[in-house]
Amino acid sequence: MSEAERSTQAPPRERLPLPGLLAISLYLALLAGVLILGVVERHYPALFLVLAVAFLTAAAGLAMLFRWAWAGALAAVFLLACYNGWIFSVQHVGAALVQSLLNLVFFLYLVRREVREKLR
Repeated sequence: MSEAERSTQAPPRERLPLPGLLAISLYLALLAGVLILGVVERHYPALFLVLAVAFLTAAAGLAMLFRWAWAGALAAVFLLACYNGWIFSVQHVGAALVQSLLNLVFFLYLVRREVREKLR
């Protein structure tokens, strides 16, 4: 390959630049599905559908690397971490601690500089 051909070639694209964002998107979509199912089975009030819509919106936007969706997902995982931490402190349910720590890991992943730089 000549020097001119190398300079005209586009840089190789990354297949999945941030697979963690896709995992967080799927997690938020799963939470939205659980909320929708809970409303249908009358375990949760119908007002929880607003949260499901917000989670689905943040999940779809985050998969497309939108900055506004990153902010929504960041708020969602932070608030879920706080809520589950509170549930653990009051009721001492181990599953709430695990979910709180998982949301905390997602929060710490989302605030990384590399993640913020990839968003548009």
